[in-house]
Amino acid sequence: MIHYIISILLSFSLPAAHEFHVSKCEVEYVKDERSIQISLQLFIDDLESALKNTGSENLFLCTKKEHPEANDYIKAYLDTVFKIQVDGQEMSYEYLGKEMSEDLAAVWCYLEISNTDILESFSIENRVLMETFDDQKNLVKVKLSTSQKEHYLFDSDDFKGEMKL
Repeated sequence: MIHYIISILLSFSLPAAHEFHVSKCEVEYVKDERSIQISLQLFIDDLESALKNTGSENLFLCTKKEHPEANDYIKAYLDTVFKIQVDGQEMSYEYLGKEMSEDLAAVWCYLEISNTDILESFSIENRVLMETFDDQKNLVKVKLSTSQKEHYLFDSDDFKGEMKL
């Protein structure tokens, strides 16, 4: 059922103004590199609205007029609403940067947790944009290995997922 919902949501074209609020997140554990690599796609206008609510105004994300500290504001925001735990310990991630999506309506943010092994459990909390939009949905795909994959559809009532090894 969740795959059907995800397919429908992702099949919509992403207009500049949109009536739905959804983000997409892909998490992959790369064992050979001992890293967790995270790609998070957000509508630019939604992210700017959330950042404006935290006091960051006129960031002009992904434009020539972008605020010089825009990446710092994004990292600080994500630190409060996006969390990962490995074996019961909250992990710190490095914000690697961002790039505009091909359709120009969204931004991809890239995060990485280096030098880590997942021995027993992995959990994710994704409350991105939920404080800004009541109808926000966050799609999350987690791939810990070729055989351990999970898909989540988070909302304001259910924004945590856990996998046991």
